[in-house]
Amino acid sequence: MAHLFYHLPFLPFLFLFLHFIASLSSPTQNLNDTLSFSFPLTSLRISPDIKVQTLSSSLVAGANKHGTRRLARPNSGSYNYKTTFKYSMALIVALPIGTPPQTQQMVLDTGSQLSWIQCHKKLAKKPPPTASFDPSLSSSFSVLPCNHPLCKPRIPDFTLPTSCDQNRLCHYSYFYADGTLAEGNLVREKITFSRSQSTPPLILGCATDSSEDKGILGMNLGRFSFAYQSKISKFSYCVPTRRTKPGVSPTGSFYLGQNPNSHGFQYINLLAFPQSRTMPNMDPLAYTLPMLGIRIGAKKLAIPMHVFRPDAGGSGQTMIDSGSEFTYLVDEAYNKVREEVVRLVGPRLKKGYVYGGVADMCIDGNPVQFGRLVGDMVLEFEKGVEITVPKDRMLADVGGGVHCLGIGRSNMLGIASNIIGNFHQQNLWVEFDLANRRLGFGKADCSRAAV
Repeated sequence: MAHLFYHLPFLPFLFLFLHFIASLSSPTQNLNDTLSFSFPLTSLRISPDIKVQTLSSSLVAGANKHGTRRLARPNSGSYNYKTTFKYSMALIVALPIGTPPQTQQMVLDTGSQLSWIQCHKKLAKKPPPTASFDPSLSSSFSVLPCNHPLCKPRIPDFTLPTSCDQNRLCHYSYFYADGTLAEGNLVREKITFSRSQSTPPLILGCATDSSEDKGILGMNLGRFSFAYQSKISKFSYCVPTRRTKPGVSPTGSFYLGQNPNSHGFQYINLLAFPQSRTMPNMDPLAYTLPMLGIRIGAKKLAIPMHVFRPDAGGSGQTMIDSGSEFTYLVDEAYNKVREEVVRLVGPRLKKGYVYGGVADMCIDGNPVQFGRLVGDMVLEFEKGVEITVPKDRMLADVGGGVHCLGIGRSNMLGIASNIIGNFHQQNLWVEFDLANRRLGFGKADCSRAAV
């Protein structure tokens, strides 16, 4: 199966957002009940690194006449939790893991499946991260043995590279795109929210060797994602605008479970494809959206609709991803956007400049004039649903007085997908209604203390 390389071109601290190799089917579940949790999120600045996903498997459910399928989910409780988070380039969730709970920092990533945490290693050659998880302190921690079905190589529903370690425990290793390594054991552990509320034991990666001090919270449609294993029927977040006073991070909101704001949301059905197992460029576990087109200012760009839909090989899939900062477009769409931007701003663009190897629509100086010339950008979807990017949020500050349109070219990453990143989800509720296989959007001032 082919790999997707999601490029995240930002800034000073090394952090690799990745999509793990994890291809899974989704068993039948009951949709009537919901489980809801919330966690504190903080921001993280990241560098021009790559995130990875391997594509395989397909969701198990019946397709309806519109080509969408409903994901069944297990019986669950009726808990509702909400909290605030801070945001700059990415979302970092603080999870209370274990019994008693130890707080762990994890990247909230709707494009990944397997979640993993940093684990304390008693005999490490170097001191472990100060916030790493110490399994010896948790009474609910257990390690998967080698004879566990998930530890068998090349099984149909899980392709994370695994092996038996010297203790006959299930060991996994994963190489990041830049060559760094994360490895450890597959384990089971609870998320303990209070004395009376916790998840069932979840399958996680317990990384003992990694160059990163944050884990991953996988939230895609796979059956080993946190959302699926926790029996959550929906979750939502509201990403605030990034511009703020120096040293102050904007604050938004995050729900696991019912969102009281959802009465005002507009919904679109997620797309799924029964034949996705045979589509090498298709990610069947991503949140695939029915995108129709793009407007810049008052002009509808001449981009054929098929550019935003998967072809026979899966190329052209349009997905939404909280773990990707920028939005990425395939060439046919990107070229039309660039053509219109060049027409409107002309010589103001930096010549010969490409940020992070993917973004070549950048300027020096004041971004306000750019916004006045270009206007708003609108992403169009089925049912009349739109994501509007106001003119004053068209450009991302990439440092050194340079501002770039928050859109990159997919083929520079070696992928053939359209990806809507978190930069274009600002001031917007995004609800992932897993039980009904739909996505909801609602405009909001996400920077308010309570939204």
